Amino acid sequence: MRAFHFTRYIPPQQNQGGFQQLLDLFLQLLVYTSGDAGEALSWLNELDRQYRLTDDTYGMGDFIEDLKKNGYISSDPLNNDSFKITAKSEQSIRQRSLEEIFGKLRRSGYGNHRTPYSGNGDERTSDKRQYLFGDSPENIDMTDSLRNAQIHHGIHDFMMTESDLEITETEYKTQASTVLMIDISHSMILYGEDRITPAKKTAMALAELITKRYPKDTLDIVVFGDDAWPIEIKDLPYLSVGPYHTNTVAGLELAMDLLRRRKSGNKQIFMITDGKPTCLKEGGQYYKNSFGLDRKIINRTLVLANQCRRLKIPITTFMVAQDPYLQNFVRQFTEANNGRAFYSSLEGLGGYIFEDYIRNRRKNVR
Repeated sequence: MRAFHFTRYIPPQQNQGGFQQLLDLFLQLLVYTSGDAGEALSWLNELDRQYRLTDDTYGMGDFIEDLKKNGYISSDPLNNDSFKITAKSEQSIRQRSLEEIFGKLRRSGYGNHRTPYSGNGDERTSDKRQYLFGDSPENIDMTDSLRNAQIHHGIHDFMMTESDLEITETEYKTQASTVLMIDISHSMILYGEDRITPAKKTAMALAELITKRYPKDTLDIVVFGDDAWPIEIKDLPYLSVGPYHTNTVAGLELAMDLLRRRKSGNKQIFMITDGKPTCLKEGGQYYKNSFGLDRKIINRTLVLANQCRRLKIPITTFMVAQDPYLQNFVRQFTEANNGRAFYSSLEGLGGYIFEDYIRNRRKNVR
């Protein structure tokens, strides 16, 4: 009878300097540099100097060439040392944000949020679509999936891949229209705390989730500082904070106008902010007051919260600041709208938004 033989554990060698490892770091850095490929590569070179990410067999020059070869960056025709990211990089950043935020939610255990819903709907429809990451296995249509596998791979060398799987849609997937408002005022980077990067990551993850898993839903993204304007999903990696005040009124007016054009029954606004409203636009002039809560600005903001309530548009405010007097304003704003407010840390921001989005889109439209 042979006994167990124990030896000292020797961890496997890390693949230093590999393309995938450096690509993960590069995509992460692009979020912090607002999509500036040159600055991200400079930071990556500095990390390589400090932590020896590459070796003699694979250097940073090889990595840059592989980035170009694989379509992640392109060089300026007039200056080969100037790079910009491509649509492939933009999509990869959104996918990474989705995996980073939504993946953690799926892997977690029982949550702390009570819900009146027993689970996903089980009344199947005739709608079919291709399998996407996160779909429930019981919704796989095996008949159509097997047929796809035979068509794609033949009968003799039969195999089934992820691209062969088809999903049967269930009835609970009602259409929802969401506007995500992001505060890009200067206070989002004040006091040594980076608040805009978690907001960007959450926006990119939410955009990727909606476009891939809920393609019938709509997501509009509004940024607001002195003014408010809509941005495209592809613009999210390049979003940065400006020397702006906080014109919450302009952001809400634009969000309401966007939702007015949507025909879905479920409409909602998510607002990520860290500070109080400090700006209004009257005609062509700006009315600003950064000191305390200005009654004129606050009252205009509360009026819009009431208007959204009458239009059945709930506003969920995600407050990433801990000042008591600011939290008191958010409570007034929430009561006026009959909405919700979360005083979340930057770390938990993504989880709160995802759970609230899923909860709201499952409401029964009457």
